[in-house]
Parts: sequence; C-alpha cells; structure tokens
Amino acid sequence: MSTGTGRPATTTPDTAVTTVTTGGVIKRDQRREKDHPPIWRAYGKLVRLFRERAGHTQQTLAEAIGYSLEQVASVEQGRRPAKDTFTKAAERVLGAGGALFVLQDDVDRAKLPEFFRDFALLEAEALSRFSYDPMLIPGLLQTEAYARALLEAHFPPMDEETIEQHLAARMARQALLTKKNPTVVFVFILEEGALHRMVGGPEVMRGQMERLLECTRMRNVEIQVMSTSQAAHSGVNGQMVLLETIERRRFVAIESQGIVSVRSDEHEVSEFWMQYGMLRTQALNAAESARLIEREAGKR
Repeated sequence: MSTGTGRPATTTPDTAVTTVTTGGVIKRDQRREKDHPPIWRAYGKLVRLFRERAGHTQQTLAEAIGYSLEQVASVEQGRRPAKDTFTKAAERVLGAGGALFVLQDDVDRAKLPEFFRDFALLEAEALSRFSYDPMLIPGLLQTEAYARALLEAHFPPMDEETIEQHLAARMARQALLTKKNPTVVFVFILEEGALHRMVGGPEVMRGQMERLLECTRMRNVEIQVMSTSQAAHSGVNGQMVLLETIERRRFVAIESQGIVSVRSDEHEVSEFWMQYGMLRTQALNAAESARLIEREAGKR
C-alpha cells in the first residue's frame, strides 16, 4: 500500500488526520497535527521515570547509552521517537524490565503518516497480504535509498526530520516480511513500468532490483510482474491491497491521491478477491518475473 507504493507511503507529509466511517472508509483530512503522537509522550515519561529511579541525569544517561543530551531530552519530552537501538540501550542501563521494549512497535507505527496507521494495525494482524502496485515498488520491498528518493521528491517539500521519521517507519514496517507466529504470506504484483521508472538514478534502481531478487527467494514471498504487453487487464483501475487477518476476516484497501479506503463488506471484498485471482493469471508467473527483474538489474 502506499506507504509502500504510491503517494501516502512515499510522499505524504505529517499533516493528515484519520477518520473511519461506519462504511469502513479511512479518509484523509487536511488539518495539521499540532501535537506529537501520544505514544511518544507516554514512552518519554517512562524513560524519565526509570532514569530518575536509577539516579541518572539526562546527561549521564546520554553518556551511558551513547546518545546526545539533546536526543535524550527530545525522547523524554515526546518530541522525537526512540529508535530500537535507543530502547535496547535504555533497557539495559535503566533496568526497565521490558517496559520500554514492549512499546517499541507502537512508537514505530506512530512515525507513519497518521491516515495510514489504522491500516497498519490491520496489516500487523494479517495472515496474508496480496497487493497490486501499478506505479512504484511497494514500500515493503523498497530499499532505503529508493524510499529516500521518493520522500525527497515530495512536494511541498518535507523537512529533514519528517523525512527521517517516515523513512525509519517504512524500514521498520518491513519486519512484516520475516514475522513469525504466524508467518505472513505475501504476493506482490508489480506493473513492469515500475521496474523502469528511474527513481533515484541507475545505482539506486540496480540496488532495488537486487532487493527484489532477494525477496523472490523468501519462502513466504511471491513477486509477479504484469508485462506491459498485457494491454488491458483486471487491475487497470488502480492499486489494491487484500488482507486476511488471524481471525479470518478479509479487508481490501485501495488508495488514490492520498486517500485510503478500507472496505470490509463481504460482497465488496469478494469481488476484489476474484479480481485479484484474475490478475494473477494475467501476470507473468514467479519464475518468469524473476528472470525479467534479473534482466533489469543487469541493465543498470
């Protein structure tokens, strides 16, 4: 989904507000987020509590965990999200007993554009995730260099801190690919044009093609390419993501121009699943797709 493929995942600034209607639609509002996510502030308060209990000042904690005083202060005040390395070091030095580590996924998720967070919660509970991406390499498969190039291309431009937050969230979200208990099954159908779009230049694209090839060797991941020779097919109306959760509930998410709609109506969802089944028959199979990606990698 776009925090993987198109605009939201790659180019949405930190200004969206999410509302979920009774029909299951996630709509993007243009009101500016005035506060940082509450989970960052809650995490920061815990860090301060454990720091004071351990008899540390912000300065001595910073020295003990290898961060600057400004970084520790920003985390405690909820102005900056803690990275996984910060949490691991703070757990060790402060003896937090896992209280900080258990919040890390929520801290990371809050880095995502706000409109995307509700979908990310569904995605985190998925048993399977099938997607069709017509424009770009989806976020779950992007290299850091490819993702950064997309974020830096956003207009209006985002500040460096926002870019870094979105980039960190995108990379952290890729842990879904290797998640265990349960392992998630992924199918990605990419338009061939996404392989040709020169995001970040030849070197970035060569690395991106190599990353796709790595993913094709994962047992729970299948990548198919929709050849440009397939003039018309069942996905020409746009991007889609199909999810099935642990509770065997099915959802479809579609995104266009920064608006994400998540549908759960049984009849609507059934039509999308049939449509996706047809897409898989029209795309190149996994072996053919891997050979095409390998040829593209060799051209860079």
